[in-house]
Amino acid sequence: MSSALALASVTALLKSLLENGLASAGITAKLGGDAAVSALPPDRVTSGADEKAQLNVYLYHITPHIGMRADAALPSPGQNGRRPLSLELHYLLTAYGSQDYQTEILLGHALQLLHESPVLERERIRSSLNALSHTRDRRVIPAPQASLAQSPLADQVDKITITPEFLSTEEISKLWSALQAKYRPSATYKVSAVFIDGDGPPPPTAKGR
Repeated sequence: MSSALALASVTALLKSLLENGLASAGITAKLGGDAAVSALPPDRVTSGADEKAQLNVYLYHITPHIGMRADAALPSPGQNGRRPLSLELHYLLTAYGSQDYQTEILLGHALQLLHESPVLERERIRSSLNALSHTRDRRVIPAPQASLAQSPLADQVDKITITPEFLSTEEISKLWSALQAKYRPSATYKVSAVFIDGDGPPPPTAKGR
């Protein structure tokens, strides 16, 4: 199994959490129509005249997990002797809508859902990834989504935490400028800790001359 799938696994978990939560909240009746959840770069989300009611969750930044740098806090080294990378993932959560109040309704529900689920435990991670990568009705699953079946995320961590981050007006302005997308109401979150392990083959030894 490849821990390189850890980033995609976390994004898929957040997307699934939002999709299931909106469905349970009866969001269609509140909006007067369907709402989608995507995981796209914001500049690829349709906005303007053709804008749909939608939430978008986007991994925009990755930082080291400072608190996990101590050897005792990290998983054991892989067979190549390297310690895993310990990471924190930073997400931009954005609401879209073409009608009055749709963006506020969507963003409000999203904030509530993530506030109610600040921690995803190992069994929930495992069951969610299994549900995302398999289907009971022979429906064809896109290859990137099907690959999540190989993710070892649930075996690497006991839990992941979802924490809101509150950016200043200047920081959010710089972020949206860098994304080259039209600004929409948004919130930012930090997910930790995620590991990219060093379980590949050991590096070749240098040969003497």
